[in-house]
Amino acid sequence: MTLPGLRERKKQRTRDALTRVALELFTTQGYERTTVDEIVDAVEVSQRTFFRYFSSKEEVAFTVQHMVEDRFVQALGRRPADEAPLDAMRNAVLSAWDTIGEAIVEVVPVELYLRTYRMIESTPALLAVHLRRSTEMEETIARIIAAREGLDVDADPRPRIAVAAFSGVMRVTGQMWGRGTDQSLGAIRELTEAYLDHLGPALAPRWDRER
Repeated sequence: MTLPGLRERKKQRTRDALTRVALELFTTQGYERTTVDEIVDAVEVSQRTFFRYFSSKEEVAFTVQHMVEDRFVQALGRRPADEAPLDAMRNAVLSAWDTIGEAIVEVVPVELYLRTYRMIESTPALLAVHLRRSTEMEETIARIIAAREGLDVDADPRPRIAVAAFSGVMRVTGQMWGRGTDQSLGAIRELTEAYLDHLGPALAPRWDRER
């Protein structure tokens, strides 16, 4: 008789293997050119097994990104109630990067995570999904911030505005990390912190300039 814990670990190993193989194929030969048959053949499982874990190729493509987003939302939910909204988001994302590394490398190598990020941005069908997911994520975060502040998110625009500004910084951070030479998780955490440090000054009425 298989113990429940052992059965669950076996399921997780199968899911992780499907994820790794799918992302490797997507990033080497292209998302559109990769078929579910190729993925399952490489892992030596059936299509039925694939669809037990994933509803589509699209879901596999965003598996690791979804994990990162979930870690951030959980970290935001744990921030002290007296933190200002932007401080709470900043501390949550830095906290998430402090702990997400181990979770990512259990599923895929960091360099494959980076290649996947680039692949998503360069594949029109996935980029459209990425933008839609980003919009949905911003709405989720805005509602969390509004609840923290005791506000009606539909009556007070500040939560959505604050989240939009924060999300813009995160998008720029991801793009610059992807173009850089240091592609470690430590590098993206450091870059995230540095770019968030510039959010306040960038929103100042005037910028200090050397004359």
